[in-house]
Amino acid sequence: MRSMPGPVAVITDSTACLPAPVAERWGIGVVQVQLQVGEQFDEENRYDREEIIDQLRAGTPVKTAPPEVAAFFWAFQDAASKGASAIVSVHISGRMSETVNAAREAAQQVNIPVHVLDSGTTGMSLGFAATSAAKVAAAGGQASRVIDAAERRFRGSREILYVDTLEFLRRGGRIGAAQAFLGSAFSIKPLLTLKNGEVAPLTRVPGQRRALNKLVDLAVDCAGDQDVEIAITRFGPDERDLEIGGRLRARLPKMVDSTLVDASMILGAHLGPGAIGITVSPV
Repeated sequence: MRSMPGPVAVITDSTACLPAPVAERWGIGVVQVQLQVGEQFDEENRYDREEIIDQLRAGTPVKTAPPEVAAFFWAFQDAASKGASAIVSVHISGRMSETVNAAREAAQQVNIPVHVLDSGTTGMSLGFAATSAAKVAAAGGQASRVIDAAERRFRGSREILYVDTLEFLRRGGRIGAAQAFLGSAFSIKPLLTLKNGEVAPLTRVPGQRRALNKLVDLAVDCAGDQDVEIAITRFGPDERDLEIGGRLRARLPKMVDSTLVDASMILGAHLGPGAIGITVSPV
């Protein structure tokens, strides 16, 4: 009798902002992107979040780097050793990071099929995609179905971002088309999105309160009458996210679920302290 093929493993990177219990529940492997803070260089999960926020505010250089190829190789090998028949590895936009290229290089060194996907996005748009893929894999879906689940989710999701300042995006070289907003008065707050794999401008709003109101309005418009999951992502402790969550629940009767997550420190290093994002993801 022929043995049944093993399950498909799902792997992503730490910019997916997946809460650890979610990754553990669905067996999602998370490869850590790297941070350099001053002279210290390490995987992002080995840093203290509050320390990183303090360093950013103090003007300490904080840089990011993709995982080493070896980190992906060992993640893939671990999945293979546990009986995976194939791997779907879904990652941050290749226009924002070399992470996906490191995964592709490692994939060539593994003896089972590894399908590396450039999501064209990051944050919980990536996190929702990885989770949907893992659920299909857990149900016994073949690699093609797992890939379809990931692609459907990251193509349909939308990131809407509030930042206190564009300075951190400028420093990190990730400002993209949002560069058009540089030079705005301090009181003008930019709202951003991800488009064509990079940061893009949405609008500018005078004052923090109005900008956050507009953030909610844009998320509601984006959701429309679809069934959606919502993620509110913050970088640093903030009571505003609770208010935003309550307002979204009141205005989105077809919201299937909502979650509050801490931004990856990699994303936080580029967006800066006080950044808040809303992910709208049709289900």
